[in-house]
Amino acid sequence: MEHYPQLIPLIILIPSIGAFINFFWGAKLSERGVAIVATTASSLAFLVAVLLYAYLSGSGYQAAVVNPPLLDGWIRLPGVEIPWQLRVDTLSVTMMLIITGIGSLIHVYSIGYLHGDERFSRYFAYLNMFLAFMLVLVTGNNLLMMFVGWEGVGLCSFLLIGFWFDRAKGVAWRNSNAAKKAMILNRVGDFGILMAIFLTFWTFHTVDFYKPGELAVVHEGETAQTLADKSGEEGAPAPEATVTETHEAATAEGESAAPGEVVNTDNTNIETNQLGIFGQAQRMLASDQQVVLGPFTLSITAIITLITLFMLLGVTGKSAQIPLFVWLPDAMAGPTPASALIHAATMVTAGVYLMVRSNVFFAAAPVTSLVVTIIGTATALVAGYIALGQWDIKRVLAYSTVSQLGFMVAAVGVGAYGAAIFHLVTHAFFKALLFLGSGSVIHGMEHGHHETAHGHGHDAHGHGEQDVHDAEAAASVAHAEEFDPQDMRNMGGLRHKMPITYWTYVFGTLALAGIFPFAGFWSKDEILASSLLRGLTGTNNNLGGFIALAGLLVAAGMTAFYMWRQVVMVFHGDPRTEAADHAPESSAVMTIPLVVLAFFSLFVGFINTPNFILFKSIFGEERFTQWLEQSVLYVHGTEFQWLLALIAFSIAVGAMILAGRIYGHNKAIVNHSHDPLEMKPETAPLFAFANARMYWDRTYYRLFENPFNVASKFLADTLDWAFWHDYFHNMVLARGFNAIATFLSKPVDLGLIDGVVNGVGALARWFSGRLRRVQTGYVRTYAVTILVGVLVVIIVLLLPMLNGNG
Repeated sequence: MEHYPQLIPLIILIPSIGAFINFFWGAKLSERGVAIVATTASSLAFLVAVLLYAYLSGSGYQAAVVNPPLLDGWIRLPGVEIPWQLRVDTLSVTMMLIITGIGSLIHVYSIGYLHGDERFSRYFAYLNMFLAFMLVLVTGNNLLMMFVGWEGVGLCSFLLIGFWFDRAKGVAWRNSNAAKKAMILNRVGDFGILMAIFLTFWTFHTVDFYKPGELAVVHEGETAQTLADKSGEEGAPAPEATVTETHEAATAEGESAAPGEVVNTDNTNIETNQLGIFGQAQRMLASDQQVVLGPFTLSITAIITLITLFMLLGVTGKSAQIPLFVWLPDAMAGPTPASALIHAATMVTAGVYLMVRSNVFFAAAPVTSLVVTIIGTATALVAGYIALGQWDIKRVLAYSTVSQLGFMVAAVGVGAYGAAIFHLVTHAFFKALLFLGSGSVIHGMEHGHHETAHGHGHDAHGHGEQDVHDAEAAASVAHAEEFDPQDMRNMGGLRHKMPITYWTYVFGTLALAGIFPFAGFWSKDEILASSLLRGLTGTNNNLGGFIALAGLLVAAGMTAFYMWRQVVMVFHGDPRTEAADHAPESSAVMTIPLVVLAFFSLFVGFINTPNFILFKSIFGEERFTQWLEQSVLYVHGTEFQWLLALIAFSIAVGAMILAGRIYGHNKAIVNHSHDPLEMKPETAPLFAFANARMYWDRTYYRLFENPFNVASKFLADTLDWAFWHDYFHNMVLARGFNAIATFLSKPVDLGLIDGVVNGVGALARWFSGRLRRVQTGYVRTYAVTILVGVLVVIIVLLLPMLNGNG
């Protein structure tokens, strides 16, 4: 088992091989062959993650840094060495399990969902590549390697969001624009990540998180609070108990202690320049070291604040926070399983992972922590409010994802790093479940629509019923007939038609709403409890704690409301269209992943049950927090707050009851198109504001997109075409060229050069005309001429003799 860490390169290599095979040979394989290659690759990657989990559990959570073969010394320049190193610790393995586990279920689901698509092999190649890049991101032991994965998942999201770039009826433009929107907004955030990397390298002369042999946790009787005190961070969260490591804990990465031996569990024997960025930061904070930044000299606290603020800019792009969150709702343009992968297991969680990995930096930057708290809370509120007014089933879930990411980011802001990752884990399960469930609903609606419109389930292109999938996959037909299978106003009564989809969807909804005992209850409650404790007891950023507590409680209530509104509109009441009345249940290859995810949506929260009697004796106390404590310095347990949990639970239940009363009993739609809240004068403006997405997109269009388009049109049409091409090229270049060419061709070429040549010819003709007269044709004339010539020659020969005698 001690050699298991050496397997970690395989977790990236195997999906990469799957993507390579399907990219180059997928077109020659059958759908079955493509699916086997892709799903086997993701499943084997999950198996590697399980083995790494077994290694950590069996070795006392001993972290390891692995140099994969053939990549030793990734970047080597004079004074710069950045290795391609992979890190195995509890945080990275947690992410690996989520990415590969949920990713494998999405692969299985996609087999049925993408059946019949002409680019079936390319889609699965993209999925495998997505997993590979996300695994690079979470396994990398330095910021630059992390950035490779960061950019890779951005590329894959672009490819998957715009996957159906050739649909008819304007759908192609919508899909391609959504893909470009995601790419551009993420590039804005990536500027922040690059600046953070540059500042980090300038300050610490390395970008490694930890060096081999360096420990990342609290050691030798020190608590997180004492380390924070040394660094000047008074408000850093402290664990309740002192951590002292023995043979069960890590000594050095790649080494183990003798049984029973109490080992040295600090990094004092390592020189500062041999530590990673976080170890160096702790020492520099303890001595309040100054950093020279060009002409400026700043304290290490100021430098770390700048680094974390730049990181936050990157997080707002990748994890869809204000102000760069507007790309994520449009990301639903891609296939629904791809949306599930983006929203649940990959990409959008990258920003949260980065902040938790960099917890040493964020704990030492109280200003950044407050900003993070405000942005996360505001995002949770804004996205939750917008979701209240949406009719598209996937758009509701998309804004829900943005809102839940706000919960995680706010948790980081109040120092609840363990709660942020815990909510990331639980959210991955129930949000994947909800997105795949929505895909099943859309799939059923498409089947029902084609059955009623064309009979026997054959579409206009002659494909059998099993070849028709999501609305986007049959968008040309759907839009041509003015039917939107994603619009919840066209649904209703589906719980009787699609019972498996319905019950699994309800499980996901209850988990997202935070209903006891579903997973979301435990993780969301831990974030709220941490916010309360930070507000009451924190000596730093306690204002942020109160902001997060108040804002997230309201956001939690909105979550329960809009999710139960969706359940009622989609599944309850009578069918509002013939498509809904004829919608069939999805095939087993799609419903089995739903059942698995529903199971985890109920039970995965018990991995971190708090300290109360019933569950403590069965599941243990805060097992997940203890697991993360081995690799994240400032992870700490949170005391269970009974009253707060009861308040949050009551708010969620009350919101669901309110949604049921407003939308239940066939009241979901008024006059076939209007929401009940839209028809009430007191709520109509609020609903219209939410339905318009609070004018975020319109505002960005007016402030950024339209001015850019106007400037681009001016530069392209006026400056480039009208001025540069038409005027400058035609009037200046072409006319000037023609004038010079005319001058050279007529006065110079025809007048001077041709004149000289013609003059020489005329002279030759004149001279030859005179000489030709000598040619008379008489022998006597030629004889006289020869005689004269001979005399001339004799005279020429005698002249020197005559001159000498003279």
